[in-house]
Amino acid sequence: MKHRLFLFDLDDTLLDFKASERLSFLRTMQQLGLQDGIDGLFPQYQAINLALWRRFEAGLVSKDALKVERFHQTFLQNELDLDPVAASALYLASLSETVVLIDGARELCETLAAAGEVGIITNGVDHIQHRRIAASGLAEHISFVATSEACGFAKPDTRFFDYAIRMARRFVKEETVIVGDRLDADILGANRFGIDSCWFNPDRLSNDSQAIPSCEAASLHEVVPALHALAKH
Repeated sequence: MKHRLFLFDLDDTLLDFKASERLSFLRTMQQLGLQDGIDGLFPQYQAINLALWRRFEAGLVSKDALKVERFHQTFLQNELDLDPVAASALYLASLSETVVLIDGARELCETLAAAGEVGIITNGVDHIQHRRIAASGLAEHISFVATSEACGFAKPDTRFFDYAIRMARRFVKEETVIVGDRLDADILGANRFGIDSCWFNPDRLSNDSQAIPSCEAASLHEVVPALHALAKH
């Protein structure tokens, strides 16, 4: 394997964020005293949250504003008299306690850590991501964690990748690969930074974007064979 530095996205690549998100949202609403209609509320929250994250990645909204605004808009749309600041705090606390691993994550990190160095690159909230990694059992295989909150820039901005690779023990472009599920953040970021990328695509989606992955894997068990095949080209 030619790669020695493996940069992993965290959410929906190593950790099942969708599962954690749903559990945390339901728990938060119950803690706020809401009992009915929570299941119907969650898809609305997801859509609002996604739109705000896209604005954050475009530099149009701050991380602190995003954390509260997603609840503010959800409550406003549904005429709920609930405190978005309290909801944000409860949700973030719960998120670090509801960690679900994607199948094969632990084995993959262990294998690649033995072959080189594994780092995490995430647009998530800094202290929450560190707590989630600690709870996941993956920390012993991870050398460093680079978050957009600590950096001040988000994927796919090349300044984020400049920040991340300074944490690595050794950085050689030709020996570095990003593994992630987001074409618009992980793969496009790799393209702009001039390094290889492996698109984690469990739903086997078509790629209609401008991002061009170096290789693709439908499961984490396919990542190592995909990287071996890439090295032969």
